[in-house]
Amino acid sequence: MNRTMQVEFPEVYCELDFTTPLDLSVATILSAQCTDVRVNMVTPALFARYPDAWAYAGADRTELEEMIRSTGFYRNKANSIIGLGQALVERFDGEVPSTLKELVTLPGFGRKTANVVLGNAFGVPGLTVDTHFGRLVNRWEWTAETDPVKVERAVGELFPRKEYTDLSHRIIFHGRRICHARKPACGVCQLASDCPSYGQGPTEKAAAAALVKGPETEHLLALAGVEA
Repeated sequence: MNRTMQVEFPEVYCELDFTTPLDLSVATILSAQCTDVRVNMVTPALFARYPDAWAYAGADRTELEEMIRSTGFYRNKANSIIGLGQALVERFDGEVPSTLKELVTLPGFGRKTANVVLGNAFGVPGLTVDTHFGRLVNRWEWTAETDPVKVERAVGELFPRKEYTDLSHRIIFHGRRICHARKPACGVCQLASDCPSYGQGPTEKAAAAALVKGPETEHLLALAGVEA
């Protein structure tokens, strides 16, 4: 299934826009219960206004909340971002650390956020168990675990560590483009022959094709023998 997803998505990447590990840390905090598209609309002005940990540490809360309001849960996210800035200044000389052990001690960070930052900002392989990842590996019966830490451990045992970051992206891409929560596009899914949940969504090609999303739509439909 992983090899098949490599054909579906030969180029995978973090869909959050960022330049520095700090940018990615903040963007990932903002992405909770929010789309990456929305976060990417907010972050250019945010990154320009707060270029480093010291700026976040001393941020005016009202101003910061207003800048991130559209991402939802903006008060909690502002608390995390200001706390993150303060922690980085106090404990890490303003720099985002590059180990899981240190990252998970930071405000706004759990293992998911830490693995996003490790894999995409530092090149350290990590499994990003977000809602798409957890949903799909259950649907595929790779694991029956639902706790993210247990899911990470169980799936991690199935693959070489060097695969972790790209595997995470592939699964998330597949979940966003094809294997939707309520109505997966089963009829045009390249994983259909290996999927124990095949048939949860429409199996007729035309109906399934209408459900495919994202910039790879034409490529994905071509693989399924359907014209976009």
